[in-house]
Amino acid sequence: MLWFLNVSILDSEKGLSYTPDARRDVAQALLVGLSGSFQTSPTFWLNPKNHVSYQISTMTPQYWADSLQDLQNIPVTAAPAPGAILGSLASLDRGTAMAVVSHYNIASVIDLYAAAEGRDLGGVSRDIDKIIAANKKDLPRGSEITVRGQVQTMRSSYIGLIAGLAFSIVLVYLLIVVNFQSWLDPFIMISALPAALAGIAWFLFITHTTLSVPALMGAIMCMGVATSNSILVVSFATEKMGEGKDSVSAALEAGFTRFRPVLMTALAMIIGMVPMALGLGDGGEQNAPLGRAVIGGLLFATVSTLFFVPAFFSVLQGSRQHLASIGNKHQAQNPVE
Repeated sequence: MLWFLNVSILDSEKGLSYTPDARRDVAQALLVGLSGSFQTSPTFWLNPKNHVSYQISTMTPQYWADSLQDLQNIPVTAAPAPGAILGSLASLDRGTAMAVVSHYNIASVIDLYAAAEGRDLGGVSRDIDKIIAANKKDLPRGSEITVRGQVQTMRSSYIGLIAGLAFSIVLVYLLIVVNFQSWLDPFIMISALPAALAGIAWFLFITHTTLSVPALMGAIMCMGVATSNSILVVSFATEKMGEGKDSVSAALEAGFTRFRPVLMTALAMIIGMVPMALGLGDGGEQNAPLGRAVIGGLLFATVSTLFFVPAFFSVLQGSRQHLASIGNKHQAQNPVE
């Protein structure tokens, strides 16, 4: 709150007749004396030596107006009583008002500032939402509470990155469909991605790392590496089936043959992310969630690629082979004339 003086121009008590213009002149003189003349009458002085313009402002010195009596003794050089002091023309009384008046989208607002310390921003925002929900019923008519600042930025970033993560999975699937000319094989290839997401959540949990923008960026990076390893396994198994092997034998051979390439690719990425995940050095904690998300996702995705994906491949391709053999037998028993 800010203390202020309420100045009331006297009429009948002093026997003076004030017109609106006279009131304006008195208020103008008081404004210039207390706040300076630069806002109402900007004045500049050009220094002829260095050709630099300086602002000139005139006002009553602060030590001449540090008490209520000093304010009453301020001379007013304005009509209708030039040379009179302010105390003979007006009455002064104390009052209170807002020190700062803020606006947002034209509407007047009261800003309450808060900062998170020792806790993540998401947890603090959830607590704030609970407090707002509990006190909404007590708000005056036409008033509302809006949370802005870093919380608003965080939520919009989360929505965009989660949508980007889902879009990356769909885009990778459609790209593989175009390249392999099949809907089933790409589905088998991306079957390792749920394990990658589970690994990201698990590793962030055991390292006591909160979900953040860098962690979501690491999750998007992990999707591409996990899918590339699955492509190695499934494409090799498909080639073996093309050579006449059954789905189980093709899946087992793909798992054994592609074990080393898949493991080397995952280990290279994991080892490269270890320094970032440790968060060493100044500002290292900022990017540490990215490295931890990649490490956790690749750990689970690699195990899923080497064990779950071949098993999933053998089941789906075996079912398709079985249906195809039944169809061939049916056609052989009922030849078309």
